[in-house]
Amino acid sequence: MNRITLQNALPNVFAQRTDIQSDIWQTDAVFERGHLYLVEANSGTGKSSMCSYIIGYRHDYSGMILFDQEDVSKYSTNKWVQIRKSSLSHVFQELRLFPELTALENVQIKNNLTHFKDKKQILEWFDALGIADKVDQKIGKMSFGQQQRVAMIRALVQPFDFLLADEPISHLDETNSGIMAEIMMQEAKAQGAGVIVTSIGKHMQLPYEKVFRL
Repeated sequence: MNRITLQNALPNVFAQRTDIQSDIWQTDAVFERGHLYLVEANSGTGKSSMCSYIIGYRHDYSGMILFDQEDVSKYSTNKWVQIRKSSLSHVFQELRLFPELTALENVQIKNNLTHFKDKKQILEWFDALGIADKVDQKIGKMSFGQQQRVAMIRALVQPFDFLLADEPISHLDETNSGIMAEIMMQEAKAQGAGVIVTSIGKHMQLPYEKVFRL
């Protein structure tokens, strides 16, 4: 996949509004593979909805979303499964980790499906992000900031053309935010992938090629 296009898209909940001023909604917004984007938003403007539309978890919008030239509304469930396994990776704002599993087990759930990274690389990321001592700790007993770092590692243990990071550093200090950003971009560059970061304020300090206002 080389391009994601939101073509005149609008969440159904905004259908009656006449005051939409957005670089995303009701226009053509294009994301190209290999480029770095920031989507800035105020709360309630549809940021997480946009992420859910792109990843195929929600379909309550008008307009179209295209992957290259294909309308994603026509995709089957199996097609979406394959895309999420090989083309799209997502760091959820709410993380969606399994609290009863350890940090490493949460990462290995995905890696056991993709077989994309070896354990050595995964443990190196845990160490770089300052959570090497949390590998065998259950997620439910970790802080939200620690969980955010685990969620990023999980997002990187698969091939992807685009990585969508929804408020990935909301609970991180500047140092760990910088380390996470560096690891994320190293992997994205290695895969030639595009990166879309969203924020309602605090965001990774990166050389964004284009900033969209939602």
